[in-house]
Amino acid sequence: MIRLVLVRHAKSEWGDPGLDDHDRPLNGRGTGDAPRMAERLAATGFRPDAIRSSTALRARTTAAAFGEVLGVAVDLVPELYGASARTLLAEASALRVPSVLIVAHDPGMSVLAEQLSDGGIAHMPTCAVASFAWDEDEWDVATAVPPASWSFDSPR
Repeated sequence: MIRLVLVRHAKSEWGDPGLDDHDRPLNGRGTGDAPRMAERLAATGFRPDAIRSSTALRARTTAAAFGEVLGVAVDLVPELYGASARTLLAEASALRVPSVLIVAHDPGMSVLAEQLSDGGIAHMPTCAVASFAWDEDEWDVATAVPPASWSFDSPR
């Protein structure tokens, strides 16, 4: 079985207009949402083989919360910052492990979630978690067919 979990970074701070987008931290809501959503995912029994995150501060902080709760190290991938849906899926499948969690940004996250859910997930709000499962053992086969199941969870 192949599993892919998409996590959009938690809510970020917009208070400093001079701060580079890549360096925006989580705000208070985001700081609370990330570990809470990680706990909710953990309660489903899911534990990924790999966690990959964008290098942006808000994404890597979100990923760190998920990594801590799930007991999995986080690898930072510069190409996930502003990545397209195609790049997000390619990063997951290139790992060749059965289950991957990706933390990144919109619009790529929402586009990929919408594609994989056949329109069932129209938008990934901050810190949303979309899970997809295929009854396949190879990523090449899984990514060529629709997922057998999917789920969506959001902090709001």
